[in-house]
Amino acid sequence: MPSLSPAIAEIRLAVRTALGSLPERAKVIVALSGGADSLALAAATAFEARSRGIEVVTVTIDHGLQEGSADAAASSAEKAEALGNRAIVERVDVAADANGPEAAARDARYAALRAVAARERAAAVLLGHTLDDQAETVLLGLSRGSGATSLQGMAPRREDEDGTIWMRPMLAVRRATTEAFCAASDLEPWNDPHNRDHRFTRVRVRENVLPVLETELGPGIAEALARTAEQLREDAEAFEEMIHETIEDIVEHAEAGISVSVAALAANPAALRNRIIRLVVDSEFGVSLTRSQTLEVARLVTDWSGQGPIDLPGCSAARRGVRIVFTAK
Repeated sequence: MPSLSPAIAEIRLAVRTALGSLPERAKVIVALSGGADSLALAAATAFEARSRGIEVVTVTIDHGLQEGSADAAASSAEKAEALGNRAIVERVDVAADANGPEAAARDARYAALRAVAARERAAAVLLGHTLDDQAETVLLGLSRGSGATSLQGMAPRREDEDGTIWMRPMLAVRRATTEAFCAASDLEPWNDPHNRDHRFTRVRVRENVLPVLETELGPGIAEALARTAEQLREDAEAFEEMIHETIEDIVEHAEAGISVSVAALAANPAALRNRIIRLVVDSEFGVSLTRSQTLEVARLVTDWSGQGPIDLPGCSAARRGVRIVFTAK
C-alpha cells in the first residue's frame, strides 16, 4: 500500500480538525476558485466529510472580470463534482468601489457566499486561505498603519451577526503544501492571471515584498507574521471582554444618541479608552472611527479646554458636564 503524501496528510488533518467542531450530517460550503489552495481544500473536505455524513457543496464565484471567466468557473465546478461534491456557480456583478477593484470583487464574492450559505442552510463556509495569505494580510495592514485590528489578520473561525460561520482550516498550511497536495492528487489547479497582475497590491506583496524580506532577514518571515497575528487576536479577545464589562457601567442612552462617563474614560489607560470610544460609536451608529478621529474625541476627556463638538461620520461628539455625548446627525 503506497504511503500517503505528507502534503495530503497535513491538509486532511487540518480539515478534519475544523469539521470536528460541526455537527454530524451538517452541510458545509467550500469556496472554490479553482486555484491550488481552494482545490486542495475541496478535495480534503470531500474526503474527510464522508466519515461524518457531512454534505459538501462547492461554490465558485464568476466575477466576470476577465475573458473566459465563465469557462474557468465551469471547469472548477466539474473538478468539484469529480471529487464527489455538489457544485454551484454564482455569477456576480462587481460594482465600482472607492477602495479599488480588489475590495469590490471581495465584497461581491462574500455577499454571494453568504447568500448561498443561507439558502442552503449550511453550518459553515470554508475558505482556502493559507499561512502565506495571512502573512500578506498582516503586511498590508502594517503598510496602512491601521493598528492592531488589521494586524490580527484573518481569524480561523468567525461568526457574523447574521449567523454565517466562516472557517479557514488551512491558516497554518503553507501555499507550497497546497500545490504539493494537488500534484500528489493528480489535480490540475487553475492559474488565475490576476494572481500575477502587479496592478494589485496583494500581488506585489506576494511576489516582491515577502521574497525580499526572506532574503534580507532570513527564512521564517511568513511564519513570524502569522504568529504575530495570532498573538494580537488573543490580546484583542481579552480587550474585547474587558471593554464590554466596562461599557455596561459607564454608558447611558441619551436623546438621539449615547453618552459615556468622562471620569470612567479618564480612569482607563489610553489603549482601553480609545477602544471604548471606537466600540461605542461603531455599536450605536455603525461607523468605524479612524485613529485621528478617536484621539480627537479622547481629547475631550484628557485635554479639555472648552472646545466645541467634534464632527464625526454619522454623529457628533461633545462634552456636556461630566459626560461625553454622541449624537446622531
